[in-house]
Amino acid sequence: MVLEEGFWQGKRVLITGADGFMGSHLTETLLEKGAEITAFARRADLKTFKKNREGNLDKAGSRISKFVEVDIGDEKTTGQIKAEEPEVIFHLAAQAYVPYSLEQPMDVLRTNLIGTLNVLHAAMNLKQLERVVCTSSSEVYGTAMMERINEQHPLNPASPYAASKAAADRYCYSYWKSYGIPVAVIRPFNTFGPRHTYDVIPKFIQLALKNEPLTIHGSGEQSRDFTYVSDTVRGFIAMGQHKSAIGKAVNFGNGRAYTINETAGLIKKLSGSGSEIVHSESRAGDVKRLVCDYGLAKKLFGWKPKVSFEEGLRKNIEWERQRLA
Repeated sequence: MVLEEGFWQGKRVLITGADGFMGSHLTETLLEKGAEITAFARRADLKTFKKNREGNLDKAGSRISKFVEVDIGDEKTTGQIKAEEPEVIFHLAAQAYVPYSLEQPMDVLRTNLIGTLNVLHAAMNLKQLERVVCTSSSEVYGTAMMERINEQHPLNPASPYAASKAAADRYCYSYWKSYGIPVAVIRPFNTFGPRHTYDVIPKFIQLALKNEPLTIHGSGEQSRDFTYVSDTVRGFIAMGQHKSAIGKAVNFGNGRAYTINETAGLIKKLSGSGSEIVHSESRAGDVKRLVCDYGLAKKLFGWKPKVSFEEGLRKNIEWERQRLA
């Protein structure tokens, strides 16, 4: 991926959801590149971050220029963003757990859609803004209708979470078309790695290291495109830097689907676990198959994944093993 060297040096960057899984990895990477980071999160005290977010910003904390406590769904967030005068915004703050959206769809809509609109409205009044990168999701596509999902695949969200992300995704496009805001929309496929705590891979790893049963919902033949976090972060960097990203929604994924059965078996094998694999009832809103066509990312930025699924699992298992020690 050929990008301008030194682009991020001294760049004023605002990251919403900076204390989250992907946000913390993106924050660390941009700090390494010399960016001046303002971190927006639900709690602004670093000690609270360490306690409640398992130290996601532990390494980066002392180098972050400013922490700001926000409720992304509150309209006053718009003023908080404008006050920081960022040159680049990465918007990652979201309610991202699909089962939660089934129980609390209004809260998810407020955070994911209204929160995005608050960011977009702030962007309209930032004279020095070069880019706002908004985080969508592969879930907006629903079950794959073709071998690999490209950006022309219909949006068929199957859960309230997915619907909220699809709406936010298209609002971003509309604000670029209507107001000329330099918006880029990243659609990451299922990202995993250290610090992720609430999805299938971290749950299976935690259980496997304790030799507890791995429970699969439904048949386990539903499949996902799992992408290691460092590859997804490289996608964020490209979307925030490359001029070709403006006005586009771009997929980033591994390009291969793994069933949940395969995933459970591989985690059990790589961790040396004695866990039993069991099945329970299917979950509402569960997508049957997701697999990425990252051809546009490759064409625009020369991007392609570098970390294989098995290598990523090994890294993730080792991190979790050390965390639990």
